[in-house]
Amino acid sequence: MVASRIKTLREQHGMTQAALAKRLGITRSSVNAWEMGISVPSTQYVVELAELFKVSTDFLLGVDKSPSINAAGLTEEDMQLLHSIIQHLRQKNAGGE
Repeated sequence: MVASRIKTLREQHGMTQAALAKRLGITRSSVNAWEMGISVPSTQYVVELAELFKVSTDFLLGVDKSPSINAAGLTEEDMQLLHSIIQHLRQKNAGGE
C-alpha cells in the first residue's frame, strides 16, 4: 500500500526517483526500495513525503482512503468557494450534469 502510494504520488508530481531522492537527501535506490515494497520509509520520511505531496500521513500509509486538502490560510470566503467547487465536481463525476 505505502509502496504504490509513494510511486503514484511521485509520478503525479512529475518527479523521477532520483529527483525525489535528492529532495529528501537520500539515495535513489532507497526510493526504489520503497516503491518496490522491499523496505518502508522511516517515520521521518513518511512525514516529509506527506508534506511534500500535500497529503496526510494516514493517506500515505493507507489508513485513510481519501486524500486531504490543507486549507490553512484560506479565508472563510475561500473555503466556501472551495466547497462549491468540490460539490460541483462530485456531481459532475456522479453523472449529475
